[in-house]
Amino acid sequence: MPPTGTCDWSRDPSSPAYPCTPEAPLCQEIPDALWARLIQERLSEVDCVKRGWVMEGFPRTREQGLLLQINGTSLDHIVVLDAPDIVLIERNMGKRIDPSTGEIYHTTFDWPEAPEVQKNLMEPAGISEYETGKRLLEYQRNIQGILRAFPKIYKKINADQPCMDVFSQVLTFVLSKPRSLAPYTPRILLYGPPGSGRRLQAALLAQKYDIVNVSCGQVLKEAVADQTKIGLLIEPYIENEQQVPDSLVLRMLGDRLSRLDCATRGWVLHGFPRDAEQAALLSDAGYIPNRIFFLDIPDDVAIERLSLRMTDPVSGERYHSLYRPAPHVEVHERLRQKPADSEQKVQARLDVYHASAEDLEEFYQDVIHVNADQDPHTVWEFIESCVINPRPQRVPGEPASP
Repeated sequence: MPPTGTCDWSRDPSSPAYPCTPEAPLCQEIPDALWARLIQERLSEVDCVKRGWVMEGFPRTREQGLLLQINGTSLDHIVVLDAPDIVLIERNMGKRIDPSTGEIYHTTFDWPEAPEVQKNLMEPAGISEYETGKRLLEYQRNIQGILRAFPKIYKKINADQPCMDVFSQVLTFVLSKPRSLAPYTPRILLYGPPGSGRRLQAALLAQKYDIVNVSCGQVLKEAVADQTKIGLLIEPYIENEQQVPDSLVLRMLGDRLSRLDCATRGWVLHGFPRDAEQAALLSDAGYIPNRIFFLDIPDDVAIERLSLRMTDPVSGERYHSLYRPAPHVEVHERLRQKPADSEQKVQARLDVYHASAEDLEEFYQDVIHVNADQDPHTVWEFIESCVINPRPQRVPGEPASP
């Protein structure tokens, strides 16, 4: 925002990053990446997550705005307080500060009555007409780029009017429901039992619509392979075939879903969440799908699909006793089954799925059930039709359609 007289000058990022003092005469700008990281850390604390937040003075440039998006900061509304330059310069030049308390006053709009306070007031640095004009010029140079980074969630409000009128307009806008980006930015969740074909359908969606295919298992494996700090924490769980704690999984997925490609192109997620508790964590982190597909298959079909598949240890090719048998006897003889594909372990995974599916459906409500016990391309055509068409509107109070 441009300086309007309502900003605290000592914390305004459009002023130097650190106030100059005789002991520290050289002011240094804080790097954009550090600003964005510090802000993200603050916004991820419990009070901000539960109560919401309002941020002022950042971003100052389009690059800073994009860094916020990359770091996963989701904005619902952007208020742009606008006024003529001459008004802003007059407001800024009238500021006075009480050095003993840090209180801000104004020669025209907020002059203290107490004489002892009046005599202590000082003119803060950086509010001359020349310096204010420079900051306004920088603001005008950057504001259009900032708004292009958030094209559908900002509103300009005339700040050259009584403050209560400005507040009323701001409040009305902030209480309005944000415009949904669903038709333009797909955020798709695929959920289903083992063997339901989530991986294949995600790949088809990503290929057709150029959205990002986010496989939870793949994200975790890549972190381990890259030997990142969090990857080193995850590695013992994967090596011992133990479930990775939800907090670590969410950190990895949050990092992936907050990147610019996911924010701009959309994503299709599979492998997480697996239950309502994980879904709540994902939602609290700001990653809310606008299409949720449940891929349904009978248990005996899932067991058939998984327990009869084998891998050739020589070529790495995967075969299936019914759908894709080995082409030669020698290949068939050397096929091996993954331990996780044994009938007993598949049934155990199915039991875990059934224990959570009902609660997860109740959490999301607007789920779309897909009969996945048919040709994969038939399944794909149905999913595609639900992605490109608007979701049906329910009558208030009416339960979600099956």
